[in-house]
Amino acid sequence: MSDLSLGTPRTRRRRRRADADHSAAAVLDAAVQVLGRHPDASLDHVAAAAGVSRQTIYAHYSSRQVLLAAVIDRITADVVAGLEAAELDSGTATEALLRWLEASWRLLDHYPLLLHPAATAVDASESERQHAPVVPGLERLIRRGQQTGEFDPGMSPAWLVAATIALGHAAGAEIAAGRMTSGEATAAVHHSILRVYGTRS
Repeated sequence: MSDLSLGTPRTRRRRRRADADHSAAAVLDAAVQVLGRHPDASLDHVAAAAGVSRQTIYAHYSSRQVLLAAVIDRITADVVAGLEAAELDSGTATEALLRWLEASWRLLDHYPLLLHPAATAVDASESERQHAPVVPGLERLIRRGQQTGEFDPGMSPAWLVAATIALGHAAGAEIAAGRMTSGEATAAVHHSILRVYGTRS
């Protein structure tokens, strides 16, 4: 009998691998929905949403922090896609910056986890890795604005990127502490970033 027939050890291993992959994907999909919107939700809630046991979660993700990192990576991909849709090379640099801020905040508002201490309290190397996908587009936009005279040419693009990220995290902390509403934080971030960039508008 061929080793590719239904009951062979190789086939069973492939089936178990496929089942494991499906289970891991279900856990991550559920975690994105549950933890992305409710960062303090328990893993029991994630397990219930995924239709698996808590033990199954730990079989795929060794800790809550490992699962959170996987969730943030998945959400980051959505963020990158959303920012690409903002057409940063169209219109004036200031207009493009405002679109970038609007797109960013819509995604941050949809996924509060990105501004939650659970996501922001990471070491420098991990924070740099998480933000790396969104940095090139923003730096390109900053340089364009400096070349056209819309942004302060004396400021380093890397510094402006760092300031943008820091202001976003500060806004998230204010929302989490209940000192600002999402709308207030949005307005404050937009105003602050325009001032930091030295826009002429």
